[in-house]
Amino acid sequence: MADLAGIFKAYDVRGVIPDTLNADISRAIGAAFARVVGGPAVVVAHDMRPSSPELARAFADGVTGQGVDVVFTGLGSTDLLYYGSGSLDLPGAMFTASHNPAQYNGIKMCRAGAAPISSDTGLAEIRRLAEEGVPAHDGPVGTVTEQDLLSGYAEYLRSLVDLSGIRPLKVVVDAGNGMGGHTVPAVLEQGAPLEIVPLYFELDGTFPNHPANPLDPANIVDLQKKVRETGADIGLAFDGDADRCFVVDEGGDAVPPSAITALVAVQELAKHPGATIIHNLITSHAVPDIVREHGGVPMRTRVGHSFIKATMAETDAVFGGEHSAHYYFRDFWKADTGMLAAMHVLRVLGTDGRPLSEITAEYSRYAASGEINSEVADAAERMVAVREAFADRDGATVDELDGLTVELPGGSWFNLRASNTEPLLRLNVEAADAESVNGLRDEVLAIVRS
Repeated sequence: MADLAGIFKAYDVRGVIPDTLNADISRAIGAAFARVVGGPAVVVAHDMRPSSPELARAFADGVTGQGVDVVFTGLGSTDLLYYGSGSLDLPGAMFTASHNPAQYNGIKMCRAGAAPISSDTGLAEIRRLAEEGVPAHDGPVGTVTEQDLLSGYAEYLRSLVDLSGIRPLKVVVDAGNGMGGHTVPAVLEQGAPLEIVPLYFELDGTFPNHPANPLDPANIVDLQKKVRETGADIGLAFDGDADRCFVVDEGGDAVPPSAITALVAVQELAKHPGATIIHNLITSHAVPDIVREHGGVPMRTRVGHSFIKATMAETDAVFGGEHSAHYYFRDFWKADTGMLAAMHVLRVLGTDGRPLSEITAEYSRYAASGEINSEVADAAERMVAVREAFADRDGATVDELDGLTVELPGGSWFNLRASNTEPLLRLNVEAADAESVNGLRDEVLAIVRS
């Protein structure tokens, strides 16, 4: 097999179809996965991209060729795959490129119980074996069993958050032609007084309406408009593989993921007093503030699901949130599920007489820049220049847990991180007000882009 360095990322596989990822490569990766992870069987699911069924079947062929069985679930969201891995206690593979454009596809893999796999915990070995050629298996081949997990997934989520007793709500959902169109009806249209107004529920991996990336404000414009037109109580937007969920309030305004993290944390702390809540270092400082106010223990970690899940395992945390709208639950095998986070928000909204904008205002305490990307020729050199500019300022504290984080007097702070895959530096700034954010943002960007 050719060099696969270009498609093996830190946490998953991602490539262009068919140039860098095709059925033959998928089959080789499946065989390598079976060798490295082992187990009696592997759960395999795929999204709605045109290439996904062929890639998933080829991967299954590679697995069974090594004498390992496959539980093939067909269409599913990434969190449905995690449900399968957790409930069946089996390793899993999900075929999706999440929010990437239509020409991409990829594989998200996990160990039994939805435990993450990264370059340091097996992904590099899977790549090596796939490149070198997996030794032939001299025993009987495995079998493929088809199993629909959608109803079990939906029932399990409803057992964690009961929406049956809430007040009636009108909910606009933009599935972006992704897997939310498959999972939302199964989860939210049963047993709850919700009027779902669907946007782009048709499964279409060519994304004819807009990219399935709600992190880009341009991609939630239709949702915002529909919420205002219909007088809805809330809007939800899912990404392509439906593991992330973004929220807009009754006025069509986006609710920051940090505010959702704080809101859900309060719900989890009500059930588990004194528990640990994980937040990555780009999350608003409002999150640890609110966690402490409600008797919880905030735990700061690096950006990325492997770090969040590892820290959750070490601390037995009940919940974790990221600025990118990934939400992790101990009750969901420490895996991320946007659907469960959405259900928590719906429950709070449905048991509180106030509109969502008033509820979430309690959890949005600071002004923020959002993530700003700068293309640079030498990321390391620019990071050093920024560090030198701020390190000796009175009252400044600097840490390098993940990139460069600088805390300044008065509550202002910023984080500057290099992208793992592109020549980019990513800047996030937070302060007491927009004017302070803009001033600090401009000062840092002037150094980064000089």
